[in-house]
Amino acid sequence: MSHTHQPPARPKVRITSDPDAIRTLTGLLDDRGIPDTYVRDGELIVVEPVSGTAPAAGDEDAPLPLAASPLSPPRLAALLAKHVDVIEYRAAGKDGHAELPVTPNRTVLSAVLSDPHWPGLPTLRGLISAPVLRPDGTLLQDPGYDPATGYYLTTRTRMDRVPDRPTPGQVDDAVAFLLDQLLADFPWRSKADRANYLALLVTPILRPYTRALAPFGIVDATMPGSGKTILTSCIGLLVGQRVLTWTDADEELRKQVTTVLADQVGAILFDNLIEGTVINSAVLARLITERTWTDRRLGSNIAATFPNDRTWLATGNNLRTGGDMATRSVWVRLDPDCPHPEARSGFSIPNLDTWILDPDNQATVLHHLLVLVVDWCRHGATQAAVGDGGVPQMRQFTRWAQHLGGFLDHHGVPDFLANHTENAALDDDANEWAQFLHTWHRLFEDRQVTAANLRAHAEPEPGRSDPWAGTFPTRASGQLLTVKSLGRLLTGQVGRWRGNIVLRSATDTHTNARTYWVEVNDPENQTRKPANPQNPP
Repeated sequence: MSHTHQPPARPKVRITSDPDAIRTLTGLLDDRGIPDTYVRDGELIVVEPVSGTAPAAGDEDAPLPLAASPLSPPRLAALLAKHVDVIEYRAAGKDGHAELPVTPNRTVLSAVLSDPHWPGLPTLRGLISAPVLRPDGTLLQDPGYDPATGYYLTTRTRMDRVPDRPTPGQVDDAVAFLLDQLLADFPWRSKADRANYLALLVTPILRPYTRALAPFGIVDATMPGSGKTILTSCIGLLVGQRVLTWTDADEELRKQVTTVLADQVGAILFDNLIEGTVINSAVLARLITERTWTDRRLGSNIAATFPNDRTWLATGNNLRTGGDMATRSVWVRLDPDCPHPEARSGFSIPNLDTWILDPDNQATVLHHLLVLVVDWCRHGATQAAVGDGGVPQMRQFTRWAQHLGGFLDHHGVPDFLANHTENAALDDDANEWAQFLHTWHRLFEDRQVTAANLRAHAEPEPGRSDPWAGTFPTRASGQLLTVKSLGRLLTGQVGRWRGNIVLRSATDTHTNARTYWVEVNDPENQTRKPANPQNPP
């Protein structure tokens, strides 16, 4: 005798009028009658599997296998049909009633979703695809929802459980795998570049524990084929990544940021910037230093706020920084020092670019990283000192530098951020201003001048070579700025040191005009502020 498998009966939800349906369905949702529903900022969220998320290459998007989406009326209707039988009482004949399966109308569904108060539902902070260190120092590694943090861990890898107390042998094996196999064959410009990369690799795992802002990561090389994208894919494939195209237009970049922050991925990559690109964006500089990002949703006037808990990365050849991005970036630089780096062979892990696409190999990398994280935390999660012998002062990112510096010191990885001062030379904005100010000082020494004086002195004259040697600020078209624009530009630079030189300003008491002069930090011959403005040469 054969038995046909019958699916379990769905619970019945009986409704009558629209008001009754709103009350009944609201109670159903708040009692978790629909699986995997959560609340975030008063909005109902459902966590569901997503098909077709496995990337085919390391430079492609790597979305998570689950999605956390706000509930809409159509989606709520589909979930109700999937998980319950909504039954409506209707009159049938004289004094009779019938029970009919129905889909609640859109007005009812919209009214239910408009309620911002859901005390029975857990709060969802976000989806993560790799274990993380909780604020209390314990490791979140069990898939599913974690009430302690509000994170939902989903992963496409099958990873052995990380022990609470790794043995010295396990720790040594993890260090050896990461340094002597995974990262052994990259042409690091210095040991600092390898240490900086390892810090970026572990940053998403430590972020809930450190609660620190992380700088913008730039993976740069002198030649194509050096391994930049392989390095960033090792981060993105572990935590999920979105790959974006770099734009110099801040308005377009703002839209990209707002759109991508709605995705549940841990890393966002601007891949393969044009050679020699100067990364100089007010939007990006603001983003990197803020814990949340608020902007209008595309196509609406409704503002949305997203936590800025991602790792932001860029790759390219011979990149530079400008503006505030110079002090908000950490560099990983590769230099193969050969004409055809793509032809190199004899690697510890052959074909690493395809090797890392295998979920089992991703699990291997992740497991070794987590062993090191747990071991560091078990030994007190020591932090690096700031200053001599420690990490440099990095303003908003000092907390990040201290924690990551302590993690790397604990595992014997030297020279973290040791190239911080050297990489300051990659700041095009600072270099251009320094050249301009040094030329200014050569021409005017310590005399005070107005913006009009400077503008007149820079005006081209037939038969005269440019006394500013091309350092005078101009528009993008190459034309000189107006006096007013030049004055505003100079005022914005007053007091900002460019190496050993700085612009000073004062207001002339006789003419009420703002004057400027350049001061050089020369211990043997300090430049003093002159008593009165003088005419330029």
